[in-house]
Amino acid sequence: MTVSKVQNHPSVLRKLRQLWNVVRESHRQPMQGKPNPPKLVDPEELGVTFIGHSSFLIQIAGRNVLVDPVFATRLILLRRARLPGVEIDHLPPIDAVLLTHAHMDHLNLPSLRRIVRHAKKLTGVAPEAIVPKGVSDLVAKIGFRKVTELEWWEKTSLEGDDVSVTMTPAKHWGARMFSDTHRLFGGYVIEGAGHSVYHSGDTAYFNGFREIGRRLQPEIALLPIGAYYPDSYRAVHTSPEEGLQAFLDLESATTMIPMHYGTFPLGKEPMDEPPVRLMAAAKKLGVADRVDVMSEGETFVVKTAAMQSV
Repeated sequence: MTVSKVQNHPSVLRKLRQLWNVVRESHRQPMQGKPNPPKLVDPEELGVTFIGHSSFLIQIAGRNVLVDPVFATRLILLRRARLPGVEIDHLPPIDAVLLTHAHMDHLNLPSLRRIVRHAKKLTGVAPEAIVPKGVSDLVAKIGFRKVTELEWWEKTSLEGDDVSVTMTPAKHWGARMFSDTHRLFGGYVIEGAGHSVYHSGDTAYFNGFREIGRRLQPEIALLPIGAYYPDSYRAVHTSPEEGLQAFLDLESATTMIPMHYGTFPLGKEPMDEPPVRLMAAAKKLGVADRVDVMSEGETFVVKTAAMQSV
């Protein structure tokens, strides 16, 4: 679109002004937080480390899996408000990287290149990648040893077959540059060593949470609670109250860990509002003890059933 055409489209000009205001606001305050080495768990345990935004390190069945790893301080011009809770150089050898969709705050090419280099430095072997259908071309030249595309409800296993990954539906959109709407999006349930973790990816509230719970019965649920204001944003994102309802819809999940808030100013709500609203809703429903609002770099550990009974 030429400059003259942009000037003749008030809606485009309005969106550009809104984007510039968000970018300018993101640079006003220094970044908060301090990275720390992640806590490493035993192969029989489950470890879920919150890196920030929607990025997690998941230790399961002795394997190390990253989901939507974004370590960059900027997404083009938009600067993060909080530093990643873990630095790439402090990561254990990564076996696999899972990407929920192609948006830049979830699929960050510079971060992926660094992750591959780090894994090869430690072990000589690059991680494998699992992506939604139509996304593999974006990561084809990163250096992953293997790239697997999945559609909703399709299941694959990491090399070695000790960890399985099932892609789950979501209510969102997957285009990276607006016109490439062929790209799929979704979440994942990761299973191994008697544990299971559900990472929803970006999603609005929808009835699919009940089916995910019924089919896959995840133990831990990583659910988004930010970028919900103005209300039109809830067409593709959940509010804190809707994120909590999604957790309850799953039924099988014992713990909710919120994500997608406090890192990038993607919505117009105050950056610190989402977890406050979430915990208020959880207390009202009597489930506050089942919600864990984690700090960047913190690791949630689940022991085996045998270890829990000791």
